[in-house]
Amino acid sequence: MSSNRLPLATIFLTVFIDVVGVGIATPTITPLLLRASSGFLPASYSIDQRTILLGYLLASFSVAGFIGGPLLGALSDRYGRKPMLLFSLVLTITGYLIFAVGIQTQALWMLFLSRIVYGIGGGNIAIIQSAIADVSDVSSRTKNFGLIGVAFGIGFIIGPTLGGELSNPKTVSWFDFSTPFYAAAGLAVINIIMVMTTFRETLATPIMRPITPLTGFRNIGEAFANPRLRVLFAGVFFYALGFNFYTQFFSVYLVKRFDFDQVHIGRYFGFVGLCIALMQGLVVRRVASRYTPQQILRVSVLGLAVALWCFLLPQQSWQIFLVAPLMALFQGLTSPNATTLVSASAGDEGQGRTLGINQSVLSAAFAIPPVIAGYIETISLSLPLVIAGAMVVVGWLYFNRFINREAISDAVKA
Repeated sequence: MSSNRLPLATIFLTVFIDVVGVGIATPTITPLLLRASSGFLPASYSIDQRTILLGYLLASFSVAGFIGGPLLGALSDRYGRKPMLLFSLVLTITGYLIFAVGIQTQALWMLFLSRIVYGIGGGNIAIIQSAIADVSDVSSRTKNFGLIGVAFGIGFIIGPTLGGELSNPKTVSWFDFSTPFYAAAGLAVINIIMVMTTFRETLATPIMRPITPLTGFRNIGEAFANPRLRVLFAGVFFYALGFNFYTQFFSVYLVKRFDFDQVHIGRYFGFVGLCIALMQGLVVRRVASRYTPQQILRVSVLGLAVALWCFLLPQQSWQIFLVAPLMALFQGLTSPNATTLVSASAGDEGQGRTLGINQSVLSAAFAIPPVIAGYIETISLSLPLVIAGAMVVVGWLYFNRFINREAISDAVKA
């Protein structure tokens, strides 16, 4: 596998820079819309109206990813990983710049347009996963997918913390809510240069198949039409659905429960990134070398549900930092092993197709929570977290069902 060190290192850096860019923008969106002091929305908007509008804005990114993810994954099967990765990064730059201009001109429609544009570009995770699958064998697949988790973790140490400071005029007088998005666009330019100069194409044999904008919807139908795989994808869907009630709306909880601003939100998510990186680097890869993905998922998914419910316990803001490592541990164990299970089901061919289907399932699960949470949070601030844990439990039940079926099938074949 030594010949694969260069592509894996380049893939790691690509994900890292991409996540730093996303992370820079993360802390600003919630206070921009929720806090009347930001001046972006008219003062007449109630907090409930602001919360619901935020839910739709967050969801627009995932809806775009639902369409863009499988398209980019399928196109990368045909034309190669490198050119499609470059194309996705161009979309990312464009989206960031539109968002920055939208803030400065107080144009809400531009924020939605921006989220759609770089939501499509954000579908490049399917390309990256396919590239990792290209250079991995069965024994190294989980460890290599874990690299994405490490890159996410390190990226989210730097990104949100930096984003909170870049949007804070107390740091530099001319900083405002648009500054992080200009910085994110600059990082995306660096990423393009790096991919152009160091990324080696990993696709050995192009795979030709029909590609349409309806690929995402067809992928969902295909995911749940296969009698064997529908249980696995149901597990992926409900686990991701629950986890994204936390990831996409916890900043709202922080603002309303503990009066966090963008600086404190950035620092919190930076700490979460540190926990994820430590867990991925020190724990997950070691556990993956000793246990199978099936064994890990039987424990980790249920542990994640419990960890999400633990976020309901803190009464003071510092206490939420005590729960983050527990969540990071179980999420770090679940994500790469779930991806490994999906990747292994694809065999040696069609990695882009199968992982594109997986990305469609994930994008559907990403798109739903912000809209629902935007409404139910107006009923109870804790309700999104309660539902988050419950949905992860449902995912855990489906994962166990799939694992048990596969074990019985293997026993029969033997």
